[in-house]
Amino acid sequence: QVQLVESGGGLVQAGDSLRLSCAVSGRTFSTDAMAWFRQAPGKEREFVAAISRYATTYYADSVKGRFAISRDNAKNTVYLQMNSLNPGDTAVHYCAAGSRTTMTSNYRDWGQGTQVTVSS
Repeated sequence: QVQLVESGGGLVQAGDSLRLSCAVSGRTFSTDAMAWFRQAPGKEREFVAAISRYATTYYADSVKGRFAISRDNAKNTVYLQMNSLNPGDTAVHYCAAGSRTTMTSNYRDWGQGTQVTVSS
């Protein structure tokens, strides 16, 4: 059974920071590509960041310079450090796992999501 469990979302003010976590079980995490996506109400899901098995990182232009994706293979966990948050970042954030690193939604397994709300 595969599980991806996100945590760390919450309500913050513009300019604040949050760190999301995604704990993975039931997959060979050390060889997985991992990614974060987000979806705001009434909008399509969009790519945020991805990290390869080799820790190469990729970012959407909208978050480049503000967000950082990382992984801890010993903990089977991927993180998304979000700095300088603004109301445009308000969305449900999902982590995803797959065999290949991509900026599309072509990942095998997905978490249930964690809400990030940025006020002001």
